[in-house]
Amino acid sequence: MGNSENSRQTASPEMVEINPFQELFERKKAYYNTNVTKTYEWRIEQLDRLERLLTENRSALQEAVGKDFKTAYSEQVFEVSAPISIIHESRSRLREWMEPVEVPIPKFLAASGHRGVIYKEPYGVTLIIGPFNGPLLLLFDPAIDALTAGNPLILKTSNALINTSKLLAVLIAKYFEPDAVAAVEGNHEAITELLKLPFDFIFFTGSVKVGKIILKAAAENLTPVILELGGQNPAIVDTTADIPDAARKIIWGATAWGGQWCTSPGYACVHESVVEEFVKETKNALIEMFGAAPKANPDYSRIISGKEVKRLAALIDPEKVITGGEFDEEAHYLAPTVIYPVSWTDPIMEDEIFGPILPVLAYSDLNEVVANIKKMPTPLSAFIFSTDENIIRSLLNSLPFGGGAVNQTNVHLFVLTMPFGGMGNSGMGHYYGKYGFDAMSHAKSILHAPSGVNIDNLIPPFTEQKVKDLDKWFDY
Repeated sequence: MGNSENSRQTASPEMVEINPFQELFERKKAYYNTNVTKTYEWRIEQLDRLERLLTENRSALQEAVGKDFKTAYSEQVFEVSAPISIIHESRSRLREWMEPVEVPIPKFLAASGHRGVIYKEPYGVTLIIGPFNGPLLLLFDPAIDALTAGNPLILKTSNALINTSKLLAVLIAKYFEPDAVAAVEGNHEAITELLKLPFDFIFFTGSVKVGKIILKAAAENLTPVILELGGQNPAIVDTTADIPDAARKIIWGATAWGGQWCTSPGYACVHESVVEEFVKETKNALIEMFGAAPKANPDYSRIISGKEVKRLAALIDPEKVITGGEFDEEAHYLAPTVIYPVSWTDPIMEDEIFGPILPVLAYSDLNEVVANIKKMPTPLSAFIFSTDENIIRSLLNSLPFGGGAVNQTNVHLFVLTMPFGGMGNSGMGHYYGKYGFDAMSHAKSILHAPSGVNIDNLIPPFTEQKVKDLDKWFDY
């Protein structure tokens, strides 16, 4: 055995890899360990700070998201106003959410003075990775839920949002204490370094491909995650549907936010007896919404990049274009496009489109539609257009998907009282309002026992009666 001093391996300072976010993470961990974030007052203060950030910089934020890609003014307004409204609702409910909840326990325990109580405890330092398509909403909505649950945050902004990310980095540093909330910019290398750290919770919104990377990294530290992904979302239109209404709502859902929304209808399955009428009505709806020249219409948003325009344009079969199809990579523009007839084997049906293109498929047998949808990865959303309650019930029961609507598209994600989330390839976990608060809080179950009261049926020596008394544990 050699001399321990001679055999010991030492690394020079140059050889040691230092994670650029290590100090930030450790400061937040130490801050969390002071227990200050568990107080009602701290949580309310963070919500107040975020509300001031949004209200006092409304114009600058709207301008930034507009420069990045949201040229539709209504979308710019919504990006700011929606988080403010969510803050108001969460703040009004927070004290109620934080209250410990007493739960039923076995009758014999209750009779002897025992109590079962669930306490909601923060997980700890939380990483929220925001996507480009909801520059403010999809970053701040989960942030609001995490803050109401008492978690200090690191917010990773999207590197595709040049203007918005730069502005958020400045504003978050201005309005928040760095130990409470911090923003991080950077590309995929920044995410890689962040994911090496043992976060207590991770929330990610984005693609399935990156979601798998996030989940694999989280597994290294056994970190719980919420993944909000996407999918090729179906809209089903049967013979009983109001066809003009269905066409208008599906077209709106497929083209709002430039079609870059995780719940957007990815394709429409329309009964063969009404499909021609449906296609005609989609053209009418597009004219009604965006006029004959969508490129010049201020209500129509751009695609995030020229690269994405090129990808989307490659999905379009020119021979099947009913309307649209024009694109301009330099201007980040793709016209709202309807494609028909489309089959299940067409390349455009292979993956989530994530752009303002609506493929239309005709069907004769609804059972075949269900079977084909089930062969595909589980979608985040599905939309049913019908007035036949039996068909509606059957489809809701048969189709697996995250959430959706009947005779509407996309609007379900505006409702804070309903949880939002996917399943399978479209994600895991859910959030929104109290559902988000609960998801980002650990439910700590505590049995309160009176001092000096024993549970005799658990303690040796065992008698026949003690063994029989074990059944009392299942009598509530």
